[in-house]
Amino acid sequence: MANPQNYDNQPLEQLKTSALDRRLSIAKASLNIGRRWATNSAFGLFKSKEEKAVQKQAFMREQAQYLVDELGKLKGSVVKIGQMLALYGEHFLPPEITEALQTLNSQTTAFSWSIIESALQKELGDTIHEFDIDHTPIGTASLSQVHRAVHKATGEQVVFKVQYPNIADAVDSDLDLFRQLLKVTNVVPQTRQLDAWFEEIRDLLHHEVNYLLEADTTELFFQRFVGDSRYVVPRILKAYSTDRLLCMTYENGVSILDEQVFELPQERRNAIGQASIEIMLREIFEWGDMQTDPNFGNYLIRLAQQPETQLDQLVLLDFGAIRQFDDNLLLIARNLLLAGFFHDRSKMRQAIEQAGKHFEFFANLSDSVKNDMVELCLLASEPFSLPSRNPTIPPNVLDVHGNYIWAESDLHNRVIKLASKSATSKSFSVPPKELMFISRKFIGAYTFMTVLDARTKAHDLMATFTSEDWA
Repeated sequence: MANPQNYDNQPLEQLKTSALDRRLSIAKASLNIGRRWATNSAFGLFKSKEEKAVQKQAFMREQAQYLVDELGKLKGSVVKIGQMLALYGEHFLPPEITEALQTLNSQTTAFSWSIIESALQKELGDTIHEFDIDHTPIGTASLSQVHRAVHKATGEQVVFKVQYPNIADAVDSDLDLFRQLLKVTNVVPQTRQLDAWFEEIRDLLHHEVNYLLEADTTELFFQRFVGDSRYVVPRILKAYSTDRLLCMTYENGVSILDEQVFELPQERRNAIGQASIEIMLREIFEWGDMQTDPNFGNYLIRLAQQPETQLDQLVLLDFGAIRQFDDNLLLIARNLLLAGFFHDRSKMRQAIEQAGKHFEFFANLSDSVKNDMVELCLLASEPFSLPSRNPTIPPNVLDVHGNYIWAESDLHNRVIKLASKSATSKSFSVPPKELMFISRKFIGAYTFMTVLDARTKAHDLMATFTSEDWA
């Protein structure tokens, strides 16, 4: 769910959810894209090869932005599909497409209260009168928006996550329409990898629009963190929740980007960062399910009012993107992390060889590319590695206490630079989607820690999940 936004934009009064409306919109966009492509080709007939290359890149960027503009008008699962492809499509989509799709995240125009009230009335029936509901949303997204409310009888503050009308029924047709749009742009290769990703997105979307499933997942994480004062998870009010509406306790907090967070003492920011990373490690080593959406809007920070006796808390929101991973993938991820912790090249190579037994991507890598992959994984796991075992950690990345300074590491750029070497190999192909989910999770964690400017100690992060005996 998106962070609270500025809703000065005029609210939308109409949502195109019927198959006919959405098909007509896509058909019109497809026709315009086709005409633009033909016109561009005609103008390039007498240009040099270099001029054509420059013209093509500029035109692809223009086409991509037009595509995104048309998607944004439809909202709903079409936009969600675009957002997912922006997040995970870098290995099989042109950069012009992914860059344009990323702008969909900023489209937060709310729907009018009349549309939302109608949806609430349908799901709640007469019990809608038990609440005073704020007509202005505190968050919007492609599939839903969130409204704050007060239960009249108890005074309890709650939020309603309201799914836009008929969105769930449009998932499959929206996927087909989106593929049609990509096809007419002539800039996206129609490959098996693309087919596999669309099926993965189909499954993810059907999970995301099932709010009873999300309610169960939220309750699961609520129970996991009961008694741990570092975390807050909303409590689900099942009596007012349906498969299209979630009712949960309102949990206050500030964005990680809030100035108050930046002004916290280093020790408090370190503790918040430690709590954040620990969740990711427990997902891999203990639970086997993971929040695959690294959006900052899925987290808030509740600042301690009395820091001498209280802890700052991480408020966890939106459990619609939780994904269960199989044991083979989890074992591979654990072994890669443990090899990184001890900075052990031999163990890292063994982990990659083991991965080849389950994933064609790893099995098809040449020996030299596997060696490159070893170095890449060792680098990517740098924040989790013991400084005493890892002589390659840049000196400026560790403070006098041996804590890893995330904001000083420039790790993302170093990983990209090293990864580009393997990506140019003929034996390198699109990584398995499961690995990309975990990769994106780590990238989200790196970004979170960098923005927070937290410092962590590898031994403290990994102590629960490993021992010296492993090495």
